[in-house]
Amino acid sequence: MTSAIDQAHWQSRLDELARKHGVPGAQLGILRLGADGGDELVTAATGVLHAGTGQPAGTDSVWQIGSISKVWTATVIMQLVDEGRFALDTPVAKILPGFALRDPEITAAVTVWHLLTHTSGIDGDLFTDTGRGDDALEKYVALLADTAQNHPIGATWSYCNAGYSLLGRIIEVVTGKTWDQAIKDKLFVPLGLTHTTTLPEEAMVFAHAMGHVKGGEEPVVAPVWGLPRSVGPAGLITSTVTDVLAFARMHLAGGLAAGGTRVLGEESTAAMSAYQTDCPEKHLLGDSWGLGWFRCDWNGHRAHGHDGNTIGQAAFLRVLPEAGLAVALLTNGGSTRDLYAGLYDEIFSELAGVRLPAPFEPPAEPVTTDLTPYAGTYERESVRMEVFEEDGKPTLRTTLMGPLAELEGEQVETYELIPVSPGMYAVRPEGMESWAPVTFYSLPTGEEYVHYGARATPRKLG
Repeated sequence: MTSAIDQAHWQSRLDELARKHGVPGAQLGILRLGADGGDELVTAATGVLHAGTGQPAGTDSVWQIGSISKVWTATVIMQLVDEGRFALDTPVAKILPGFALRDPEITAAVTVWHLLTHTSGIDGDLFTDTGRGDDALEKYVALLADTAQNHPIGATWSYCNAGYSLLGRIIEVVTGKTWDQAIKDKLFVPLGLTHTTTLPEEAMVFAHAMGHVKGGEEPVVAPVWGLPRSVGPAGLITSTVTDVLAFARMHLAGGLAAGGTRVLGEESTAAMSAYQTDCPEKHLLGDSWGLGWFRCDWNGHRAHGHDGNTIGQAAFLRVLPEAGLAVALLTNGGSTRDLYAGLYDEIFSELAGVRLPAPFEPPAEPVTTDLTPYAGTYERESVRMEVFEEDGKPTLRTTLMGPLAELEGEQVETYELIPVSPGMYAVRPEGMESWAPVTFYSLPTGEEYVHYGARATPRKLG
């Protein structure tokens, strides 16, 4: 007999760890499927929604789930595949009349599968605001005709927000509805979600979290609430852990909602978390990617999930199918990844006997590597990365460019690269406790890349 999930214990751990990591407010949900349909759901909330107003966070407050939205968009795409509207290998140009990228050959070759798996090579960080109208996605997709190609199609993996806005536009053209309306009709309604929305004026009906660009003792509230409507399918869903876990439950149950309604075909549900493509670095998110979900190897146990980061808000969803367990954490600033790592390791260890991999960090004994092969400038349209030695120390300088720089503010950051192994270094952004990997690698065809922040950035020639 499995003992019940102890709500008071996890409330206490959430309180303690949120304080420790300077997180202004957070909401936690733990779902365990019952063999006889008697699910357990435990929720907790801590801190405040807005440091300026002091409004307390509640279990029914709504938060931006950021890029976890991509799995929802991917789910609607898979519903349309189930309906026979198109296939995974259908070229995007066959679904979207007038679709164009900078290179006509890539325009003809890119498929729905490339977009779902982040392997299209389209520069993914185009955050251009195309207005609040129902034509926001249509206008956004038109801009892709001028967007750079970061890598040859299918040659490597690089996180691509633009690809998910493009998937959102596919949903619009095929259903004849806005992405916002289609995802409501095809997911929110059949799942019985009461606190899940896509537009800010819909979220305002509920107590809602505000992002904080700085946590800790003196939190700093974000200058704006959300991202432009043009990136909706990539990251604009607002929800509660209860609703997020109802979505996760459907995936755990082979595509069935809690009431037994079939939301997604069983084969399509399985394909979404099945292996599709490798990630060049295995530490930051997962070791491989499915259709929407990333896939994690937790010491021999296979989990999947997704994270979300918007302006001062961060969200984490993990699913461990073997234990029928899903955990969601929604936060609004501070060292959110450190809160996630500590809390999830405890939860999955206690409830499923599964430990998360040790956090990525430099080796205890310093190692020396030769930076020379990797020194130089790497660039895509939204960021420039310079790798060089300064005062005898390997150094990385990143410069944000374009609309992303206008959104994020601070445009230049410099980090010391701590050697881990040949071609791999660790950096620790200011104010963060956790380390992030920086990986240098080459494609089979010889092109050189640096992988940092889940993006592949090509080396500039000359």
